[in-house]
Parts: sequence; structure tokens; C-alpha cells
Amino acid sequence: MNRLNIKSDTFILSTTGISMRQESLAMEVPYKVALNDEVIGSSMVLPVALEEFGVGFLFGQGYISRPEEVKEVYVCPQGRISVYADVEQSGPKEVIITSGCGGTGKISRQMLEGAFDEPAEYQIDFPDIRDFIMSVLRHSDMQKKTHCVHACGFWSDGELKACYDDVGRHNAVDKIIGAILLGKFTPKGAVYTTGRLTSDMVLKCARIGIPVIMSRTAPSSLGLAIARRAGVTLIGYARPDRVNVFHAPERIIVR
Repeated sequence: MNRLNIKSDTFILSTTGISMRQESLAMEVPYKVALNDEVIGSSMVLPVALEEFGVGFLFGQGYISRPEEVKEVYVCPQGRISVYADVEQSGPKEVIITSGCGGTGKISRQMLEGAFDEPAEYQIDFPDIRDFIMSVLRHSDMQKKTHCVHACGFWSDGELKACYDDVGRHNAVDKIIGAILLGKFTPKGAVYTTGRLTSDMVLKCARIGIPVIMSRTAPSSLGLAIARRAGVTLIGYARPDRVNVFHAPERIIVR
């Protein structure tokens, strides 16, 4: 067993008979997320980039909003991510249950309300889109090994700044957001996810200030409505040589 996947013997049954082989299974591990020693929530995650996940999770819950607020992050092997931040904790936040699989996703209601900041000026052309998508798809072999993870990457200044896998598409996006809040790169760029763009996925990316949000699959109606409110570019069915732009196509350079 390694840190991210385990092997399991499986029976292969078909009309031609029975055989056995080993399959790789993605690790799914429960972690609690604490803010200033108070447990805020928990999630099942792929146990990699846990610092980024913890900070991104707290952003989605409405507790952290800016990089300068984050002071320290510690990951305990016993299943706890402790984030220390210069923020006021005013008790539990009102949350909305999202359309995440199993109804496990939650976001702060305050994230859905109020005006959005103006997105940063940013454009991306098809050579970069092609390199971006292919870089994300090639970045990790976890999907090929397990067929059980989503990937999310961030592109700016002509290069892939980060790419994270997780069993949950929401978690993979949270890791990108956490990386921004940890000061690894600025939000001026594009995000690409292999998961669908439901309202909470678009909302978190827009609130952190990412101007171009791309998916291999589709957006939802509320995801599109939020993109329109926020003024961000929303792309579905993204391929190396073609994208379906649902809002704000002016950020895509066609040559």
C-alpha cells in the first residue's frame, strides 16, 4: 500500500468465465478541519495537499477570505488539519447543502449573497488552452490507475502552476483555492476541472477572483447564473482545440 492507492483482488465475471486480477483503489480518508483549535467540519479526501485542502475548505465555509489572514497550517497524521488564522470566529456559519454527490458539500450562505469584486484582466489563447488541458490530464496517473478521482489545475503566465487530484471534484477545487490563499500563486489565471461546474464550484472560484473557469464537462443553470453575476468567463466541454463558452467569450483569444 502507498499513500494514495491500495491494491485489491477482484473477481472478473463475464459471459466467457471467471478470472482474477488486482485493481487499484483510491484512498479515501476522513479528515477534520479546525480553525484556531475549533473543529469547523470534516470531509473524506484523497490524502495529498492537505494543507491546501484545509485552507480552501475554510474559505468555502466563509471563515477565511484573504491570503494575509492565514498564519500557520499543521496536518496531523491522525486525521486533523489545524489552520491558524487572524480572523474573528463568530460561531457556526449558516450553510447551504450543495449538489455534491451524496449531499455532502456545504458552502457558506454569505458567499452566495452580495456583489462580486471585478475579475482581474486576463485572456488566454488556444495554444495555452491546449497545453493547459493536456498538462492537467497528464499530471497524475491516479485516474488511469483507479478511475476514481477528479483533477483540477490552475494556469497563468503560460504555465501550469498547480494540479491536484481528489476523490471529490469539490475537494480538488478547494485545494486550488487553498493554494491561492497560501500565497503559492495569484488568482489571475484560469482553472480547469474534470468535474461539472455546479453553483458552488463556480461560486468559490469567482469569489476567490479567478476570471476564467473551465470544465471538461457541463455547467449547471445556477452555475451559469453566478458566472453572469460575477462577470467571469464560464467554459464547458473544454477540449484542446474547442471550447463552449457560456459567458464572457472576450477572454478567449481565437487566432
